[in-house]
Amino acid sequence: MPGIVIVGAQWGDEGKGKVVDLLAEQAEAVVRFQGGNNAGHTIVKEGVTYKFHLIPSGILYPGKLCIIGNGVVIDPKVLTGEIDGLKARGIDVSGLRVSANAHLIMPYHLMLDTAGEAKLGKLQIGTTRRGIGPAYADKASRVGIRVQDLLDEKILKKKIQVALEPKKLSLRPYERDPELDLQTMTEAALIYGHKLEQYIADTSRLLWDLLDDGRNVIFEGAQATLLDIDHGTYPFVTSSNPIAGAATVGAGVGPRDIDEVWGIAKAYATRVGAGPFPTELHDGVGEQLRELGGEFGTTTGRPRRCGWIDLVALKYAARINGLTSLAITKLDVLSSFETLKVCTGYVSGEGAELDHFPYHQSVLHHVEPEYTELPGWNEDITGCRTAADLPQKAKDYLEFLSDFVGVPVTLVGVGPGREQIVWLRRTEGVAATLEA
Repeated sequence: MPGIVIVGAQWGDEGKGKVVDLLAEQAEAVVRFQGGNNAGHTIVKEGVTYKFHLIPSGILYPGKLCIIGNGVVIDPKVLTGEIDGLKARGIDVSGLRVSANAHLIMPYHLMLDTAGEAKLGKLQIGTTRRGIGPAYADKASRVGIRVQDLLDEKILKKKIQVALEPKKLSLRPYERDPELDLQTMTEAALIYGHKLEQYIADTSRLLWDLLDDGRNVIFEGAQATLLDIDHGTYPFVTSSNPIAGAATVGAGVGPRDIDEVWGIAKAYATRVGAGPFPTELHDGVGEQLRELGGEFGTTTGRPRRCGWIDLVALKYAARINGLTSLAITKLDVLSSFETLKVCTGYVSGEGAELDHFPYHQSVLHHVEPEYTELPGWNEDITGCRTAADLPQKAKDYLEFLSDFVGVPVTLVGVGPGREQIVWLRRTEGVAATLEA
């Protein structure tokens, strides 16, 4: 008690890392429960920028337990590189733990990902080509390589051989790549295993012990609700479940261990890659949001698609996740606009008015947003630290969002720094121990 799940409530890049970092101060452990290094969190601490791809952002607290759960797919090259990079910057990584049951991204997964996207041509999904999908596919096909396999050469080599067999035809363009040599691949994986061995653990049991002892645990999701493979804008989604319910599966705990679910959303909306985005702006306003918000991917550097906040989609995310709190980030980005728009409905391609997120992709791909206009505040809010500091029109904007979605706004981000937040209410969980 308590277990708090932090999830993205839009299409990702909402600033989950900053919120996790903030709450981690009062938590015993932070656990990442799904996704891979196709995700990225950016944290600004004392003017220094840190970018995370696999390791939970709570690692910036010395000795804090930071767990990579069984639901994550891990590229060992990326993970060891991230560990080495943090050590070089003087960050203590002794609290890192990696689930022995987590699956690995192997060199052939990256090749298959690249080849698969190229094959789709104009129909590309827009993956980061980090091998995430193929790794999850192998996991479901029961030919995946797990972290624990790095510690047993005989098992590792046999499993790689079995995994490669059905892929020979697809990998033919790469058949001369030295990375595909069985012995070379096995030896490289074993080296990663030696480097990671000290961090490998039964993380499910570790979390059970912490929660049973009444310790605070933060469950950190990657990507976001609308990229969920079951509930997102399929097929333009990620290959895992970034919603709150997946925290139990991806970390190995029970549903009763979750006490709060926080949804993180920007004060506007962004998306990376292909797929429907009803409120996307293709004009100067969209470009202004991109520039003011620094909307370029942490992992890929790709410019993000930008638009006004979509409350129809956000209300859907609240339902799917069972949100108990909203955290609205980058509110300061809207300070330059005289008038703000929020999407409060859709009009279908046939002219029907929709007040809900359509389940059918053919409908969603052709909807037009219906906007409600709200006054902007045209005032710098980056120095605000309490609700009383915020302009009334900014508070009215947040109240409109909260009322429409039906979830209270707990905190607001007003700048990139970890101190640039405003608490609007207390919760019964970790945040209750922090000053509002």
